[in-house]
Amino acid sequence: MRFVNKVALITAAANGIGRATAQIMAREGATVICVDNHQDRLDEAVPALRRGIGKSGGKVEGRLVDALDAAAVDKVVAEVARNHGQIDILVNAVGGSTVIANPQATTEELAFADWQKLIAFNLDGTFLFTHAVIPVMKRRRSGKIVNLASIAGRGLSQNSSSAYAAAKGGIIAFTRKLAHELGPEGINVNAIAPSVTLTERIRPHWEKRSQASQAEEIERTPLRRVAEAVDQANVICFLASADADFVTGLTIDVTGGV
Repeated sequence: MRFVNKVALITAAANGIGRATAQIMAREGATVICVDNHQDRLDEAVPALRRGIGKSGGKVEGRLVDALDAAAVDKVVAEVARNHGQIDILVNAVGGSTVIANPQATTEELAFADWQKLIAFNLDGTFLFTHAVIPVMKRRRSGKIVNLASIAGRGLSQNSSSAYAAAKGGIIAFTRKLAHELGPEGINVNAIAPSVTLTERIRPHWEKRSQASQAEEIERTPLRRVAEAVDQANVICFLASADADFVTGLTIDVTGGV
């Protein structure tokens, strides 16, 4: 029960890695604020997460927010801090490569508009929520921030665009810099860098790949499988827990050994 009496704000929490993280934290006693920009997904996810809480005492709330809208982000963070008196954990799970038509586009193929869209989608929401949450955490001189990077940010993805790689490399650098800024305030900042993970958003793209391409991906992974959302969520929850109190500025590659 690592998250009793903790308030966790998780973005993109209605599905994928964010939802898997919310499920674990709620089951371990957290009050989880699920942020998403699709009301229909929240309407399905929040009751399902509540049903899975059991007797932990955890709670789940939903908030409809566009993570790229600065005013909306500031408003929801202020509301959560006012209602609960604290925000102990921030998980920045907004991001991804599939917001453009061809996520595997080469640099030559990328339109400038797609470059801008990927950079904004993967960096702006992380900045805005972090920017809003910092004063709340500083008042209590404690907090855990976990960002989602990608092995693309390490230059290790064979199927991602340069824009996505640049954005996720930015997350890794942002995490390291922020850890130095906030360490004296008692706030830990870390990230994970997933490999291919079969979330609701990625699974259709995975299933469109040829059997040979899938086999190649599995073969280059020492653990001989691709990740599920819970594989990533487990490491996020470690970084957000007291078990990682002396860990900051780190990006953990959650890749099955790639």
